Amino acid sequence: MSEYKYLSVFIIVFMIVIFIAVDLNGNNWSFSFYTTFAFFAGAVTSTFSGYVGMYIGTYANTRTAYEAQSSLARGFSLAFRAGNVMGFFLTSLGLLVLTVLIAVYRKISGLHIDQDPSGLTEIFEYITGYGLGGSTVALFARVGGGIYTKAADVGADLVGKVENDLAEDSPKNPATIADNVGDNVGDIAGMGADLFGSFAESTCAALAISSTYPSFYNYQSGSAIMYPLIITTFGIIACFITSYFATDFMKVNQNDQIEKTLKYQIVISTLILTPLLYLAAYIR
Repeated sequence: MSEYKYLSVFIIVFMIVIFIAVDLNGNNWSFSFYTTFAFFAGAVTSTFSGYVGMYIGTYANTRTAYEAQSSLARGFSLAFRAGNVMGFFLTSLGLLVLTVLIAVYRKISGLHIDQDPSGLTEIFEYITGYGLGGSTVALFARVGGGIYTKAADVGADLVGKVENDLAEDSPKNPATIADNVGDNVGDIAGMGADLFGSFAESTCAALAISSTYPSFYNYQSGSAIMYPLIITTFGIIACFITSYFATDFMKVNQNDQIEKTLKYQIVISTLILTPLLYLAAYIR
């Protein structure tokens, strides 16, 4: 919470900077809040993604450790499904907010996209603030948690392993607590925000670049320009189907089966997603 308090101050200050540098037109003192609000939406979504990721991670870790004591298959299935919840939630939330933001900007911007699709270029320039907000919060979450966990990890190893011959993550070592807290902040909350940030910035960049090509305007209402969002939509569907293979069709009863099952996820998702992307490109 302390990190989020400081991060909130930074977001407010950076919103003022974006408003002055981007949204405020100094020539005639006309202004808008489109880029600033998009940055705010991306920052809030990224913060919420990190919080949800840490909540799911800490809640699932205890259950996974308990289940793994009696059954490796049940422990792996629970851990995998917890990761699925985090991944699907972050991607779906980012896609939903971005789609709603584009739809709202098309309505309130006063640009008649149906008659002149070139107005999408201006809208997607506003939308780039969404990716900036997501990646900014992800940077703080990753670095803040990373500093905490690395400092605690090094201290725990030096004092615990080197000087007192304690095992890794020994409950006798107080630094283990700080190390695990840092792991949750950096590797779970930070990773959650980082996953969202990567999606937001890459999608917004693709939208902004594609909107500068007039050849896409031959399609009604700029439907071809929305292809990056369609890719994510089909990707969610493909990964949703793929996840069932790891939890319901492939049983992990031995340690060496874990790596094999995870590698099969890459192969299966590729086989499912490739024709879906071709279908999406054909439809658009």
